[in-house]
This record gives sequence, structure tokens and C-alpha cells, in this order.
Amino acid sequence: MTAKIAYDDVEVGTELPAQTFPVTRATLVRYAGASGDFNPIHWNEKFAKEVGLPDVIAHGMFTMAEAIRVVTDWTGDPGAVVEYGVRFTKPVVVPNDDQGALIEVSGKVAAKLDDNTVRVDLTAMSAGQKVLGMSRAVVRLA
Repeated sequence: MTAKIAYDDVEVGTELPAQTFPVTRATLVRYAGASGDFNPIHWNEKFAKEVGLPDVIAHGMFTMAEAIRVVTDWTGDPGAVVEYGVRFTKPVVVPNDDQGALIEVSGKVAAKLDDNTVRVDLTAMSAGQKVLGMSRAVVRLA
């Protein structure tokens, strides 16, 4: 695949379509099985609270993966992502109800770089708190 967005059509400040990703306890169980990360802070409310967390929390790598979807959906090609990094600033707390939590992600082009690449800065929020800091991707466009 190749990115569907042309480098020449993008300017600094271009906003990517924002997305909201729901997270339930069932989502966390499926992710734990797929990733092999069965740390009880992600599924056992009693344990999570005993170690000082407010409740069960989403896996950091799951949160990171959901956030980059804003970029891969925008480019139309997951292979267009050249670099991606984040800092985990706050956990995504997932209550044991039918609603769960929401991860709200927005992004914008922060810089045009060489070789048809751009840097996209992402903002990921949950329950009104920024859950990822320094969330940046370098993406090669068409």
C-alpha cells in the first residue's frame, strides 16, 4: 500500500479527522489474550485498587495503538508510519459497566520534513485528562 495523502497537499496545521475509541473490560480481556500481557491491573479490580490505582486500567500499548489509528486511517496505509513514540502520562481507567471508557484522539501536522515525510502530533484524552504525552509520528506521504 501507499499513503493516499500527497505531501504537496498538506500544510503545517492540517488537522487529521479526530476519532473516539471505546474501551470496555471485554476489550481489555481480548487485548490481554492477543498481546500475552495478563498483568492483573488490566482485569482485576481488587488487585488494581490494592496497588493504588483507581480501578482497572487499559494497557499502555493498547492506548498507544488506538491513538496511531488516527494517523493510519488518515494516510490509508499503516506502512506509511516511519517513527512513532509516546510518553504515558495518565492511565485510561476502565470502569466495570456497559460504557467503559473513551479514548479521544486528535492530530495535526506539526512539521513538513524531508523525503515526503511529515511529523504529526497527537493528543489523546480520556475522562478529560491527557493520557499520552509527546505523542508524535513521522509519516511518509505520497
